Amino acid sequence: MNLFPSLLVFSISAAAFAAAQVATASPDAGMKQPAAVSRDAKLTQTAKVLGTIKAPPYNYIEAAQGKNTIWLATTTIAVQKGDVIRFDEGMVMNDFYSKTLKRTFPSILFVNTLVVGNGK
Repeated sequence: MNLFPSLLVFSISAAAFAAAQVATASPDAGMKQPAAVSRDAKLTQTAKVLGTIKAPPYNYIEAAQGKNTIWLATTTIAVQKGDVIRFDEGMVMNDFYSKTLKRTFPSILFVNTLVVGNGK
């Protein structure tokens, strides 16, 4: 008994099925939702904006986090006093000197992602 023709038909059928699955799937099926969930999951910090200093390419944000006042630096984003913001853990820089502002921040948090809203 020769199994070669049966294996060949099975292989061609499996390849055709796989190709059909790829062709019928939307280009970003299953991709957008996990990305949004993972991005939002990383925005673990919240604060209320007290003030901002725009100094492209950065926006320096003074914010209240509980009873503490913190400084954040992020890419230029539209925020204003009173906005509630969410942001990631970022990277703390101590005694950071801004050449643009000619100012030293005792401690500043450089964040990768910051969004306005969705907080109280």
